[in-house]
Amino acid sequence: MLQAETVQLLCLTAASGVPLFSRGSSKQLPFSVIGSLNGVHMFGAGQGALLSSCETERGSTVVWRVFQDSLMLIAVSGSGNNAVSKLHLHHLLENTWNCMVLVLGQDELANMRNVERLKRELRSCYRLIDRLLERRGEDQGFMGDLTHCADCLLPSHPAILQQALDSFTQAASSEFGCLLIRGRVALATEKWWRLAPQEVVLLSILVSLLSGVTSCDYPVFLPQGSPTVAHRLLCFQLLPSAVVCVLCGPSPSLHHVESELVGCFWSPVVETLRGCLEQAERSPLPPSVSLRWDVQGLLLINRETRRSVGACPRARSHTSSEALPLSSPARRWELLRHFYTFAVTRYFTSEEASTSPDSSASTAALESLHEEFSGGFTHQPVQCYLVTDECKCYGLQTPQHQLYLLTDLSVPTFALRSVATHTLSAVTATTGF
Repeated sequence: MLQAETVQLLCLTAASGVPLFSRGSSKQLPFSVIGSLNGVHMFGAGQGALLSSCETERGSTVVWRVFQDSLMLIAVSGSGNNAVSKLHLHHLLENTWNCMVLVLGQDELANMRNVERLKRELRSCYRLIDRLLERRGEDQGFMGDLTHCADCLLPSHPAILQQALDSFTQAASSEFGCLLIRGRVALATEKWWRLAPQEVVLLSILVSLLSGVTSCDYPVFLPQGSPTVAHRLLCFQLLPSAVVCVLCGPSPSLHHVESELVGCFWSPVVETLRGCLEQAERSPLPPSVSLRWDVQGLLLINRETRRSVGACPRARSHTSSEALPLSSPARRWELLRHFYTFAVTRYFTSEEASTSPDSSASTAALESLHEEFSGGFTHQPVQCYLVTDECKCYGLQTPQHQLYLLTDLSVPTFALRSVATHTLSAVTATTGF
């Protein structure tokens, strides 16, 4: 259907099947194929069956989802493209819908008045959607599109910057403020953390796309918190790749905040900001966190706050005669994505509760991705491991955290649990994450 290593995203009207846009693969599917994909879904719905996904004889995967009985999104992965899991495709559809709501609002999408006008308006969503299809540049390790957890950076000196952020946000007549360092959430106000995790992820992506301008005033809808009433997203570049943003109402003006508040609150901490940027170049973890030399990569998720932090060391802290050369960071992030999908679709529970208007359909689709644990076992797995030709992987689940770890092949399999426990303690004890 498609060539390997490609994903195509289709958007059609749910009632008539009129194509609205197609993103992703450079070689688009023929109109006859698109019509067939829409037709088989409509046929199933007419028979009382919900068609959420299927696999073709040639190995392609197709995933369907209808939102608000208005728009249908279809994701098609190319044959042989093992890098794109069914879990990722399901999340891609939900993220795409949330992107469209973020930019246009739910009313515009649910109450379609003019198809041609909607086609034109949807163009303003293309950059966000394309970034999702790129999976946010895996060499940088952004995992939020897959985990639906905010990608975070843990600063070495958070107290100083947190005080500056809280004071700046309050002066801007808002309670929603966030500091992004190289696309990761370094700090945020309490109310910002109360936003839905998917909203935090998408706002971070949007701000990264707006980088390069010193300031901007962008209207946004919150897909879960405020899908029909727009808010203003004010963004200010403090330093290259360091952006502070606030969500606010009609006031204050962009000019007032930029001219009166930005310099007042952020100039005194500019050196601390530079230190954060230097840290982000090396790792999202602070230098005080010491990892074992045989740890190739990790993803740590806080299950309570739905935040995550990941790291792939660029060089080993020590050299061992048994150690093989490190794979590229992009490859290790890809392996982490694979292992995360392996673990959450087979063993670990997911606290993610869909808050979309079609939550029942989303829940049914996601439940279908989870394989039944081996018969005869009634307990909930809290650990799992996988040995590959490139590395060894270990997953650890506690009441508060999930840890996904890549280690050298030289690490004995029986020692993986000890390495994971030591790594979890090293990160949480030092940072309080």
